[in-house]
Amino acid sequence: MALPPQFLEELRNRLTLSDVVMRRVRLQRAGREFRAPCPFHNEKTPSFYVNDQKGFFHCFGCGAHGDVIGFIMRNDNLSFMEAVEALAPEAGLTVPKASPQERERFEREKSLYDLVERATRWFEAQLRAPAGRHGLAYLRGRGLDDEAMARFRLGYAPSDGTGLRGELVTAGYTEADMVEAGLFKRPDDGRAPFPFFRNRVLFPVTDRRGRVVAFGGRILEGEGPKYINSAENPLFHKGDILYGMSRARQAAADGKPVIVTEGYMDVIASVMAGFEGAVAPLGTALTETQIQALWKLAPEGQRMPILCFDGDNAGRRAAFRAVERVLPLLVPDHSVRVAFMPEKEDPDSLIRAGGAAAFQAVLDRARPLTDVLWDMEAADRDLTQPDAQAGMQAALEAQLERIPDARVRNAYHRAFKDRLYQLGRAARPAFQGGQGGGFNRGQRPGALPFPVARQWDKRFRAGVETGSARWRERLLLAVVLNHPVLFETLGETLAMISFATEGLERLRQALVERLFHDSGLDAEGLRRHLSACGFAEELDETLGADLPSYARPEATPESARAGWQEVWLNSQELVFQTELREAERRLAEDPSEETLARLMALKREELIRRGHALDPEGEGV
Repeated sequence: MALPPQFLEELRNRLTLSDVVMRRVRLQRAGREFRAPCPFHNEKTPSFYVNDQKGFFHCFGCGAHGDVIGFIMRNDNLSFMEAVEALAPEAGLTVPKASPQERERFEREKSLYDLVERATRWFEAQLRAPAGRHGLAYLRGRGLDDEAMARFRLGYAPSDGTGLRGELVTAGYTEADMVEAGLFKRPDDGRAPFPFFRNRVLFPVTDRRGRVVAFGGRILEGEGPKYINSAENPLFHKGDILYGMSRARQAAADGKPVIVTEGYMDVIASVMAGFEGAVAPLGTALTETQIQALWKLAPEGQRMPILCFDGDNAGRRAAFRAVERVLPLLVPDHSVRVAFMPEKEDPDSLIRAGGAAAFQAVLDRARPLTDVLWDMEAADRDLTQPDAQAGMQAALEAQLERIPDARVRNAYHRAFKDRLYQLGRAARPAFQGGQGGGFNRGQRPGALPFPVARQWDKRFRAGVETGSARWRERLLLAVVLNHPVLFETLGETLAMISFATEGLERLRQALVERLFHDSGLDAEGLRRHLSACGFAEELDETLGADLPSYARPEATPESARAGWQEVWLNSQELVFQTELREAERRLAEDPSEETLARLMALKREELIRRGHALDPEGEGV
């Protein structure tokens, strides 16, 4: 909602910037200004200045700059409207509403907030009263001290709701108010409303600003669900809120990780152990709205919350469901990591048994989304078999199609392409490429499914004219664009790869799709079709005047094919050399039998690539 400029100007004029900042940062007078170490980046020498006359703050270290609203947004991790709403009471102002209906809704919600806050204080008092002794004993038995109970405002709802009703009626609230706030429930048979929470320890649930909007209740004895949550009401929508969200927002602003656990006690145990970014969904799987809320908690570039799941099969299934829900929401710099707890442990039990260090060790092993998605599709597949590898590739591609952002989708395609390549290399039998693209026994690892002209092979082996990735991708496309007849022998290889250059990758996909359906197209017809599909700019770049002779239209099919083979072999050699260097690096860091075996296998393949013969034991002869 747009706010009147006059209101914003009045808000800024009524507030003294240094007073607002000083409640959050220790300022020192420096002439007409104030200064302090910047609250937005780590530094030892003060470079953060506040100027009341100009009404601005500025950091000469990180460049942070703004007025009183901007400071609250950045320091308290609030949106613009949330910052305005937080500052307005300090200035003695009321945030204007767009219409009489909006004003009525605002006043109604404000009244409900007050009602729920009053109920929270009453529940807190009951925990210390004689009626709450069982609840107090339960919480102490779970390892919570008085500080933890006060910090999280834990309370107790007695079996008899008369006291709560009397408290709220005395404050001027009606039964309709209590029902609307979710504290009482009206029976279907028309009897008087009864209290929703009875004989339960209560965990207040707050919104982003720390206002109590609902409760979670844990039963102590008798029949009923172990945990229940408030019914949805004007203040509370279960799928939008995370338990501990307001505290986690400040922790994320301070650079601490956001950690998603399963329940109330997990959050409390985590926070008390120093993991203040802990949150939990309210008894259900993460919703799309909650995932978006998790990303909003952390500053730009740090939006990588850790999802904690049990290490058993149920926990892994829950992790896979979360991954499937996250994929359609991915955009650059937004993702999740997944940490699996030891079997039969949750954060609460793990911290009580092993302290913060035990939980930190689990978080340190959190895995990126790519790893979890790979494991998810690899489950129950024998990836030593070619058909299983093909099924794995198809399943991954289907999952990645659910990512709407092309930049993220292409990045995941590249990541999985490398893994699938390694998977195929590890399982590849010894075959020799035969004429016409078939496979015969005796093939050297890495050989092409077509014969290689020896003169091109020698130039490639010497590493001549490697060029950039974009240049090689252009050449691979240009040859087929100018000689579509070669697609019959080169098409399968061109269809199995993917390019790093986004525009050329889209052109590759369109070219392959078209020639698979119409292999009789000539060069002019193919370019006309692709141009009509929106690839005119990519075609102009690919078919530029700087192409070598074998990639031009006037080249013979034989020389065009030989040139294509050289470029392809060159690309594969670069990939192989990268693998070899990585294996050498890993052996130096971890001189284990596994890393040595990996390097020796690559060294043997290097000998084969250089044309040396090997005996069956892998020794040169």
